[in-house]
Amino acid sequence: MTLNPDTLDFEKGGGLIPVVVQDAATLQVLTLAWMDRAALEETQASGEATFFSRSRGGRWRKGETSGDRLHVVSLTPDCDGDALVLKVRPIGNACHLDRISCFGEEDAPGLGRLGRLEATIAARADADPKTSWTARLMAEGPKRAAQKVGEEGVETALAGAAGDTDELANEAADLIYHLFVLLRTRHMVFQDVLNVLARRAETAKNPD
Repeated sequence: MTLNPDTLDFEKGGGLIPVVVQDAATLQVLTLAWMDRAALEETQASGEATFFSRSRGGRWRKGETSGDRLHVVSLTPDCDGDALVLKVRPIGNACHLDRISCFGEEDAPGLGRLGRLEATIAARADADPKTSWTARLMAEGPKRAAQKVGEEGVETALAGAAGDTDELANEAADLIYHLFVLLRTRHMVFQDVLNVLARRAETAKNPD
């Protein structure tokens, strides 16, 4: 999405608008920054997050000195056009304290852990199958990954029927991991599953 700067209200903030920067994969809030019109235009032209630094009094592209860059996925204005959500694919850390996020030290909290798991599986795809179980499983193809999903599904069901809560949580974690590997071997991502759930939710709200 390309934003026309004329549709945004820079004047309300004295020429600046606040930008909430969010990891596109995990939805974790990484930092809060500011943009003027020039920073917005450069961000859209370069595909990398560029801000206005109030302490420096000028333009600042994230990663120019640290190498920790923010590749733009989307820019979305709020309903008043005076704030933005910037979704990014981060390379390195967003915080100057060498943390993933400026808001606490936890990485990908909550459901964001699923996004981090998917990214980790993708990164392991090119690893040595001799040293990486994930790489070996993917190298064996969808049938092997599907077999593991079946096995873990049965173990999860048994834990749910007769195991304690720790056992069920562990088996469910194994099931989710292997499901993500199966999706990867079929060149799919978890968003494909979420899209189906979204369509079903829309159908439930608007039945024929």
